[in-house]
Amino acid sequence: MVDRLTTERRSWLMSRVRGKNTTPEIRARRCAHSMGLRFRLHRKDLPGKPDIVFPKHRLVIFVHGCFWHRHPDCPKASTPKSQTEYWEAKFAANVARDVRISKALASKGWRVGVVWECETRDSATLSDRLQHIFDVL
Repeated sequence: MVDRLTTERRSWLMSRVRGKNTTPEIRARRCAHSMGLRFRLHRKDLPGKPDIVFPKHRLVIFVHGCFWHRHPDCPKASTPKSQTEYWEAKFAANVARDVRISKALASKGWRVGVVWECETRDSATLSDRLQHIFDVL
């Protein structure tokens, strides 16, 4: 399949993909706050600058995009049809980095939870997911 956009337009479009304060991240923060949980954002002194940090509980939560971080069995985690070698390498590097950061945080005594983008669409599902993270970890 040939890309319908020019190289310049595709580059511009991809440059608009944000790394912080994304819609799923804001939904997760709103839900955590409504549950009475207090947190810090993007602490630079922690490996990977976690999206949400609960210092009192020594817990960090990453809000991962299903496409970029390869959520298992999620339809959003599809692979583009063009330049598949490039994308497979990029996705593998993202997943490897996620594992490396989780291990680094665990070695510093932090518990790590992940909320997936698709889990943030429904507030009840998101609330259950956050509660599960706090109960299990």
